[in-house]
Formats: sequence, C-alpha cells, structure tokens
Amino acid sequence: MSELNRRYLSLQQEFHPDRYAKKSDLEQRLAVQMAALINQAFETLKSPVHRAQYLLELRGVVDDEPSKTTSDGVFLMQQIELREALASIPSSDDPWWALDRLASSIRASYTDLQSDFHQSFGAERFDEAHRTVAKMQYFTKLLDQVRSLEDSLEDI
Repeated sequence: MSELNRRYLSLQQEFHPDRYAKKSDLEQRLAVQMAALINQAFETLKSPVHRAQYLLELRGVVDDEPSKTTSDGVFLMQQIELREALASIPSSDDPWWALDRLASSIRASYTDLQSDFHQSFGAERFDEAHRTVAKMQYFTKLLDQVRSLEDSLEDI
C-alpha cells in the first residue's frame, strides 16, 4: 500500500491539471483525463475486492453472477450469525468491547479470504477465485456496518 500511495501521489503531481494551465486545450483535456484515470486506478487498486475483481477481469472472468455464494449454506449461515451479533452489540453490557471483539474476528476472516483469493488466482483456479471475491463482497459490506456502528457508538 505504501508503494501504491507513493506512486499515486507521484502520478497525481505529474498530471495535475494545474500544471497544464498554460498548455494547449488538447494538453489540458488530456491532463484532466489522465488525472481521472489515475484516480480511478488508485481506487481500484487500494480496495482488495476491487483489485481482485479487476485481476479476474484481466483473465476474462466476468462478474455476471454477483451472488454465486448463495449455494454455500455454511457461509450464508455465518453471515446471518455475524449480522445478528452485530445488531445485538448496542444493547450489550459493554458495546465497545463486544464490537472490538467482533470486528477483529470479521477482519481476520476478511484477511483469510484475501489469502484464499491469492492462492486460487495464483493457481489459475478462476472459478474458485471468483467465488472467493463474492464472499469478500459480503465481508466488505459487513465491515462497512462495523464502521457505521462505531460511528453511532461514538455519538452516544
């Protein structure tokens, strides 16, 4: 991530539209387009899910079935249990402790999925990698819910 950030800032600086203010209209338009492309690429690469989806696209695997994991009953049951646990946190005796514990577990599972993706992608098992990305999407939404709950607990 540090190399990605460093490279992003370098490219941002190089192609910042302000640097092209005194250039021709064509050069100014190209600079704006390049800056937009750099921003889009950075957003794609910094997100593990988006990066994995992009890598699969490069291999011709199109995400035409975003809910492939529906056939994995164990995974779906785990998701239900995690969401129920998250919903019960505000009424627990120590919501911050409960949230910290649950969030750590969710982050660890998400990290494991990233590792699973790298292994299956590296072994060119693209169907398996695609299913893993679908699971990563569930965890991304779950992590968003964790952040939202953290924000709401701070307001209390």
